[in-house]
Amino acid sequence: MPMQPTPRDRWLALALLLAVLALVYLLLVHPFFTVPWRAIDQDISALQQRQHRVQVQIDQRPEVSARLQQVQQALRERPGFLPEATAEAAAAALSSRVQDVVLSASPGNRGCVVSNRTPMPDNRSEASYTRVALQVRLRCGVDETASVLHALETGNPRLFVENLNMLAQRFQQSTDEAGTGLDVSFELIGYLQPGSVDPGAAAAAGASPGDGDGDGATAMAESAPVADPAPATGQDDATRVPPADAEQIDAE
Repeated sequence: MPMQPTPRDRWLALALLLAVLALVYLLLVHPFFTVPWRAIDQDISALQQRQHRVQVQIDQRPEVSARLQQVQQALRERPGFLPEATAEAAAAALSSRVQDVVLSASPGNRGCVVSNRTPMPDNRSEASYTRVALQVRLRCGVDETASVLHALETGNPRLFVENLNMLAQRFQQSTDEAGTGLDVSFELIGYLQPGSVDPGAAAAAGASPGDGDGDGATAMAESAPVADPAPATGQDDATRVPPADAEQIDAE
């Protein structure tokens, strides 16, 4: 007579069946079907998110383009940067600016005159902005010197005076009075607008500002030293006596 299965036997058989099914799933179904499909699902989700971000950027393109044009226009109109597109043109403009300021401070060059203007190369590496520098030397009176420096540093575009050196020389005008003149040298520095020219090209242009460009030729011609004029004393050469003493003044 066959034995009747007890409830315990039924539960044990069910447990064995579930264990076999789980083993089959882990060995055959999960690695060959579940894992690849889950990976594909993750890829689809990532691509959908990327497509959404790209679509948002495409939808914002007109607004971003208009904003970019506004920023570029604001940079072009900003007085802090030099308006010229190249270092050669900027050096020539700085040279003309110095001459105009000196003539404004001393009409007819009676009290102040430019004795030298020399473009300087930009030897900096990995600079954010392209620098245009001019080595300037003046022979001026005290008041004219202050007027020239003030006009250069407070005008537009924004310029900076660095490495300022002054040699104060006293000239005897008569037997009982004396006047003072200054031999002033400094570096006049300005910066081009971002994106006007790369720093490497600016350095090469500053080293040879007269190659193939009319403005650069003007800058080199103006940088040639001229004869030292009479100091800012209001006296003619015939009445001037050689300097009696000199005093070095350095201002940073």
